[in-house]
Amino acid sequence: MLKIEEIHELIKLIDDSTIDEFTYENEGAKIKLKKNKEVVQQVAAPVAPVQAAPAQQAPTAQAPAQTEAPAQEAAASENLHKITSPMVGTFYASSSPEAGPYVTTGSKVKENSVVCIVEAMKLFNEIEAEVKGEIVEVLAENGQLVEFGQPLFLVKAE
Repeated sequence: MLKIEEIHELIKLIDDSTIDEFTYENEGAKIKLKKNKEVVQQVAAPVAPVQAAPAQQAPTAQAPAQTEAPAQEAAASENLHKITSPMVGTFYASSSPEAGPYVTTGSKVKENSVVCIVEAMKLFNEIEAEVKGEIVEVLAENGQLVEFGQPLFLVKAE
């Protein structure tokens, strides 16, 4: 059975995440957490029409620039491997507050190199690089709550 502190930690993690419902079963005990969803209804007043010709020309002039930017970003990100969080928890860049981070931008990593720790329910899980390469960007901050599948690092694979 879970201790009360562990239940409080679960509640906090679920409350800070985008998860709406969570169920945990172990040895006959079952905990089900569900967020209350408030429905907010907004009513917008009608907007007066603006000159038709300039309004139609502005989006067409901006459309090529908007489609080129995502295409360039997609091409650049194809060469990069994302190290993602395997669980909901708290991201730690080092093994202790006094220690330096496992990796920083520019660090070389191997497949089994530990890059960070994700704490979930008082368990500290070491996250490995999964690929050989160089850390291009650290996407999470120390002490930040991370979600399942959230990118933590970008690695330029070798």
